[in-house]
Amino acid sequence: MNETELQPYRDKLKCNFEQIEDCFEDYVLDALRNLSNDGIEKYFSGASLVCMIGRGWEPVMIYLEEMPDMAQRLGEPILEIVSKCVWDMSRTPNGKAIPPFMQCLPEASRRLGTLEQMQHFLDIIFEMMDATTTSVHGHHKTHSSQGLPELLKQIPYLLNQLSLEGLKNWIEYGVRNYSKHPERQKDYFSLQSADSKAMLQRERHGTLFMDNERKLDMYLRSMWQDESYFVPYSLGFDELRKPVPYYDHLGIRIPDVYDDLNGVSGLNRYRATIAHIAAHRKWTTAIVADNFSPFQRIAIEHLEDSRVEYLMFKEYPGLRKYFLALHPKPVEGACDPEKESCIRHRLAMLSRAILDENHGYTNKHILDFVERFYKAVENDGGSTKAMADIAVLFIARTRLQSDQSPNIRFENTEVDYRDDNRHMWVFIEEGDEEEAFEDKRDVEPEKLDTDKLPPRHYSEWDYNTHTFKPDWVSLYESIHPNANAADIDTILNKHKSLAKQLKKILDLLKPQQYMRVRYQEEGSELDLDVAIRSLIDYKCGAQPDPRINMSHKHDGRDIAVMLLLDLSASLNEISVGSDQSILQLSQEAVSLLAWTIEQLGDKYAIAGFHSDTRHNVRYYHIKGYSEHFDDSVKARLAAMEAGFSTRMGAAIRHAAHYLEAQKADKKLLLILTDGEPSDIDVDDEQYLIHDTKKAVDEISSKGMYSYCISLDKKADDYIQDVFGTGGYTVIDNIEKLPEKLPLLFTALTS
Repeated sequence: MNETELQPYRDKLKCNFEQIEDCFEDYVLDALRNLSNDGIEKYFSGASLVCMIGRGWEPVMIYLEEMPDMAQRLGEPILEIVSKCVWDMSRTPNGKAIPPFMQCLPEASRRLGTLEQMQHFLDIIFEMMDATTTSVHGHHKTHSSQGLPELLKQIPYLLNQLSLEGLKNWIEYGVRNYSKHPERQKDYFSLQSADSKAMLQRERHGTLFMDNERKLDMYLRSMWQDESYFVPYSLGFDELRKPVPYYDHLGIRIPDVYDDLNGVSGLNRYRATIAHIAAHRKWTTAIVADNFSPFQRIAIEHLEDSRVEYLMFKEYPGLRKYFLALHPKPVEGACDPEKESCIRHRLAMLSRAILDENHGYTNKHILDFVERFYKAVENDGGSTKAMADIAVLFIARTRLQSDQSPNIRFENTEVDYRDDNRHMWVFIEEGDEEEAFEDKRDVEPEKLDTDKLPPRHYSEWDYNTHTFKPDWVSLYESIHPNANAADIDTILNKHKSLAKQLKKILDLLKPQQYMRVRYQEEGSELDLDVAIRSLIDYKCGAQPDPRINMSHKHDGRDIAVMLLLDLSASLNEISVGSDQSILQLSQEAVSLLAWTIEQLGDKYAIAGFHSDTRHNVRYYHIKGYSEHFDDSVKARLAAMEAGFSTRMGAAIRHAAHYLEAQKADKKLLLILTDGEPSDIDVDDEQYLIHDTKKAVDEISSKGMYSYCISLDKKADDYIQDVFGTGGYTVIDNIEKLPEKLPLLFTALTS
């Protein structure tokens, strides 16, 4: 690097110590290798700040030499954190502690490994400094901390002996006992006193992660073919909840120390935790969380934990003995449901029984669900969704009123090698536009036909009691499957002559670019006829009309349409006097209607529905408002199939949910059906008819219009009660549907 290239960086460093010059080029090259452009700016800014404290060249040299590697290891925020710490320390009487402080940082960063841990370490040091910096009674003068420089010199050794929590406890003991005794404080923090060594011995326990990082990294890579990073955390800094292992896109989070437990060494506890997390990463598929209760979710997590361990033992049977030793053994009957919530106790028993064939439990539910578990996993290993189904049933069969009690039994329920299972869940946020189906998260939910989104629950009107049944219907929505788009092109070609007739009508309906607005006092141009008449009035002595200008405005249609198709099984019937089914004729009619609306440029969406009891209403998106009538939409139309029943009220409410969100002057819900509302779990023929009428009234009160095209020859018996006079058309000759439907739409929206 020549002088010219080096000079811009030298200008950034506001420091003139001669000792810096000899190595400055090396510092710059190291910084360029490890830091971003923004990091370079922070690096030289931080070094300049350290220089300004007036403690000589050594702290600046250490900063320039060590910080690029620390930033590469911990992240570039450490550059500003360290320079600010040095500046803050220089504003106290503890300036002489700055060189040992700077010298201990590189080893601390290597031992602690993360920015979070490093921040905890710095907090500990500064709390100790504040507590041991003493003031003189009757004076404003303060004395520096006698123990701080000694402590900083010992930090590399201490971090090799203690976890961060242990270091915190060791320091707090010294501060508590010797903050007012400078000489004894120095002896304690320099590890010269007997109680200092005794406290160190007491806090030195377990297996430190940093002593075994390479070994554990090789274990993860060789046994599990997993390239993840480890991110250690300390157990001593979360007052609200005890941290537990987990993984995310940043790496696998594990404790910085593990003690031996139940005959299992700290190192093997690390291996058990890592194996459990690696098994999740290999076999668990995220599922949607929103439709499960908290009890159901915790049960699903227990069963999924057991499933991945079952699959793990098939590959590595030698691991089972460690997991048996580490898994708690809840005592049957130890939890009294009269006094406490036993939900965690039951689930821990179930988990133990799955893991240990010699569990000895006699509870019939535990035995039944252990058997269900093994049936689900024995052939192909099962799935996360299968565990969810078993878990929901387990909660339903075993739930007690006392499970709601805030007094929860935790004894012998904590499986501390297991992670918190955050990776298992995908959360659907509020907002259900069609774009929500384009799921771009890193974790994909398990691919099922209907659970792209959790069910939406709708109330249903009971005309007998004149009340709503809350959250009575479960509606599942998904995008309609695809078929061959060319089939729709064939249909459009078949009706070429009809399309030509429609084109003439559409040309009359299409919005003109502009229309004149006359009789304006101010406008874009003169209205010549009015101006001449006003001039004549003026010449004749009459009061002239001042509105002699005119302006223009768009004569635009502002309409949003939702076409809702009944896809119940009756559409499979052959139309009387035709060789086509009602479904085929409906498909032709909808294709022509879609072509018609596309020509007009109106906003429209197409959806279909059918039902199989109130628990299973299916709603299929065929075309979204943001889509055009292209091959993707045609492919979904071509795949239209009919089945099941017609629970129309819930489908109308859900279609209206999307229609209401559109910005338009007029909003039209167009319903195409071949029969009255009905479902197999409803015996009262009037019940769903009244609910549909209520749904129609609801959308009308929100400013939307509904119109029904019925292909049911018996529709006159009920349709007016539901949609009102003028809110429906009954088409007796179904063969005419492809011709009548587009014409009907143009009449409704002209």
